[in-house]
Amino acid sequence: MHASSCRVGIIGAGTSGVYLASTLARQGYQVDLFERAAQPRTDGCGILLISSGLEALQKGNPRLCDQLLKAGSPAKKFEFRNLRGGVANSEQATYGPNEIPAMLIHRRAILETLLDDLSPQLLHLNAEFASVTQTEQGVTAHFKNGQSWEGDVLVGCDGIFSKVRDAVVPNIEVSYLGDLVWRGVVKDETFCPDGDFIVYMRGRGIYSNFFDLGQGQTHWGFFIEREQSESERGTHRPEDTAIPPQELEKLPHDARAVIESTPPQDIVTNFSYDIDPLPQLHQGRVVLIGDAAHAKSPSRARGMTAGFEDVLALAHHLNQGTTIEQTLAQFQAERMPIVHEYQLSSREVSRKTGRTGKKTQVKAS
Repeated sequence: MHASSCRVGIIGAGTSGVYLASTLARQGYQVDLFERAAQPRTDGCGILLISSGLEALQKGNPRLCDQLLKAGSPAKKFEFRNLRGGVANSEQATYGPNEIPAMLIHRRAILETLLDDLSPQLLHLNAEFASVTQTEQGVTAHFKNGQSWEGDVLVGCDGIFSKVRDAVVPNIEVSYLGDLVWRGVVKDETFCPDGDFIVYMRGRGIYSNFFDLGQGQTHWGFFIEREQSESERGTHRPEDTAIPPQELEKLPHDARAVIESTPPQDIVTNFSYDIDPLPQLHQGRVVLIGDAAHAKSPSRARGMTAGFEDVLALAHHLNQGTTIEQTLAQFQAERMPIVHEYQLSSREVSRKTGRTGKKTQVKAS
């Protein structure tokens, strides 16, 4: 397939979408990246980006990988504590001589690094996707502002509540994993030292975690299990975003103080969802990657990594294929067994580590 004559439209300027846009543009494809917001969302908190995620960046763009290795903190120690503060287990992270370390890093640093590598003229803002039509000759994306885009391939990178997904597999329901999560990033020089990842356990499950982001910053996460109300089902966040004081008081004082030092406006609150494995990742000229294709529980830290791996695989098959149908079929054949395993094993780990396991499925709307 000749890159210079292939027009690729990408919906969603998250990490997978931006990485795909810059990767394909460097290879000579005609690329347009559409984002519904006025600016790409660089908010969020910290992430454990495992070694295979960084390897996917290194293979596609070694400079991006090097920049991220400088922007975070290598994971050095994983420590598990009970709610009295006692250490139940402590494990040093070990890496081979040529292995890229797992990184504890702010999501903002990742997306800003990717955006810096993207030609600004490829990014179209305030472009909310509405629908798609396609023929044997091409595909057209329609936007709510009345504009449209025509090309050869449309890639949905628009997350777990994907609108593009309906063109591939309609009526997919998101599955509530049973827990409500609060996250924040604070200045901290003492509680969470260099490269530490601290987990407070409740029974078999995680109650809270803290990890070093480098540059004097600590990420924290706080998790409780609770049912959703009828009005909350399928929504991003609860009606009341305050952390229940009686739950927070279960943490030791020093851990609780880190959370309490966070300004309320800087706390991110979300319900946890995944989706069931999809029966296909493409339909005609429309293909899904990242959370749009395989949103999963964060329990195995495969979310962002899987999206980066998708980018490499799709770029490879676009370069090797002779027709769009062949290219997307080969991409699907390679990636679907892998991402299905990620989804199912991540859900199983969540079930075993104390989450309710009472999944409520709601149509993504």
